[in-house]
Amino acid sequence: MTHPLALIVFLPLLGFLINGTFATALGGRRLGHTASALVGCGTPLLAFALTVMMFFRLQGGDYAPITEPLYRWATLGTLTFDIAFHFDRLSAVMTLIVTGVGSVIHIYATGYMHDDKSFGRFFAYLNLFLFFMLLLVLGRSMLVLFVGWEGVGLASYLLIGFWFDDLANAAAGRKAFITNRVGDFGFLLGMFLLWRAFGTLDMDTLNATFLSAATSGQGMLVNASLVGLLLFVGATGKSAQIPLYVWLPDAMAGPTPVSALIHAATMVTAGVYLIARMSGLYMQAPEASQVIAVVGVLTAFVAATIALVQTDIKKVLAYSTVSQLGFMFLALGVGAYGVAIFHVMTHAFFKACLFLGAGSVIHALGGEQDIRKMGGLRTKIPVTFWTFAIATAAIAGIPGLAGFFSKDEILWFAYASEKGGAPWLWALAAATALMTAFYMTRLLWLTFFGASRMDPHVESHVHESPLSMTGVLVVLALLSAGGGYLALPHFLEAQLPLPAVVPARESAEHLLLYVSIGLALAGVTAAVVMYRGAAGPATAAARSLAPVHRLLSGKYFVDELYAAVLVRPLAWFSEHVLLRGADRALLDGSLDGLGRLAQRTAGLLARVQNGSLQRYALFMLVGVAGVILWSWQHV
Repeated sequence: MTHPLALIVFLPLLGFLINGTFATALGGRRLGHTASALVGCGTPLLAFALTVMMFFRLQGGDYAPITEPLYRWATLGTLTFDIAFHFDRLSAVMTLIVTGVGSVIHIYATGYMHDDKSFGRFFAYLNLFLFFMLLLVLGRSMLVLFVGWEGVGLASYLLIGFWFDDLANAAAGRKAFITNRVGDFGFLLGMFLLWRAFGTLDMDTLNATFLSAATSGQGMLVNASLVGLLLFVGATGKSAQIPLYVWLPDAMAGPTPVSALIHAATMVTAGVYLIARMSGLYMQAPEASQVIAVVGVLTAFVAATIALVQTDIKKVLAYSTVSQLGFMFLALGVGAYGVAIFHVMTHAFFKACLFLGAGSVIHALGGEQDIRKMGGLRTKIPVTFWTFAIATAAIAGIPGLAGFFSKDEILWFAYASEKGGAPWLWALAAATALMTAFYMTRLLWLTFFGASRMDPHVESHVHESPLSMTGVLVVLALLSAGGGYLALPHFLEAQLPLPAVVPARESAEHLLLYVSIGLALAGVTAAVVMYRGAAGPATAAARSLAPVHRLLSGKYFVDELYAAVLVRPLAWFSEHVLLRGADRALLDGSLDGLGRLAQRTAGLLARVQNGSLQRYALFMLVGVAGVILWSWQHV
């Protein structure tokens, strides 16, 4: 019996095994660049083709979910743990995004990483990441999802720190890994509570149990909001929400294809997918949902303010990703689960295009990432410019492009949803949308417009990227332009119903739509006015608002706060209490003490055992006399 879903998952693993084996030169041989690229790109493309096939099979079956048992993982008494894959509307959309966008990023990487000495190892890591992400998305039970969840954490650590000989890259990989482990502690606790209450981790069964209990009015065996909050703690780590967002901007130290794959299209959306997948639980957890909405909108706002002043092209996009993830969680918090997944899809298109476009700029400038040292590139790398401009317009919310549709629906439900929508949520999200249009236009303008600020030597070598890179940019730009017309929320509505709106707020829908368009255009216009010419208005604004500018440039000094409150105290405790006290004093001291005791005992015995036959005979007589005396007393 064939297992197409298993093939989708395990094809990237096969690519990892082939490239990983030869990357370590087993047998003294290595694959060449061409062979490594064919394996590295071919396996995701085959997985994408199989996903398309399975989607049509799902459609032909009137969208009845397809479940594919693989094998029994373990049996403990009456308890069984099965590995099974599940393909429904939600997992179909996510799998198409992961394999489709993932495949084009792999193709882009063949050009971007062409001269890297560890070309094969890089593709092995990319394939490994894709395997774990597909395991996460297609797993039927929360247990299988968690294996993929931890796996993408491992793979992201390997990819972020790919250039590990640079200490900053290695540190960024460790920071991402450790921060995600903090969130995963909450995930595990939530999973344990569900298992204890229901004896299963099958997500469809859990959702149905929560929904049926709400319908029948029966009491639940576990508090839904408590479990929902614990799972959300895990999501804040993986999807970079307050307070665990600090790892994602530092993760930009990795190669640009890694930034596009992990931090735009796949890994960072895992938390969004988890909450959408467990929507039956969250529908019965209004307190947890309200927390999700508040954290999401605050994350979106804070990250957008930081992005306003960043000067590293990838850091601007990194904070933009954090902000857009906040929009997704805002949608989840007000019950618009399908809208959140819609924004996952459109974000995957335009943010992957932006990251890869940034990579094309960096490639053209020989590694330069400071936008203050760019300018005038639109005529020198025209394909990169036009694709970057389309993706910028999409994320800014220009009408007709992909980002406009998904962002506008989020704003609408943030205002009108009966499941927690509120005018203040809309106002904060709308202000964030205005800042998004501003900082993205600022990025576009400083990079591609105006007079050149490049070093003359760098400018003399500027060139357009190869077709393997620009072709991918064109594909993603087209998706950024037209992806919003797929009307994904309505496709998912049978599985993820849209929330009802407050009747008194229905009349405001068209007005808010026009306000949304006005905010996008205002943000674009303000950025052009401030940065055209010599950018005098921007300089004057930074000078007049120096304390605010310093605060934003320092990213609210959150990293410094964490270092002072958590990192240094824990380091001191580890050094002085655990290492010097427990390890050296207690463990080493006790072992050294036992060693010294053995030496002293041996010294005493050595005095007795000195080789004198007379002394030995005396000891024997004393011993015999002692035995006789003891025996006589006990007769």
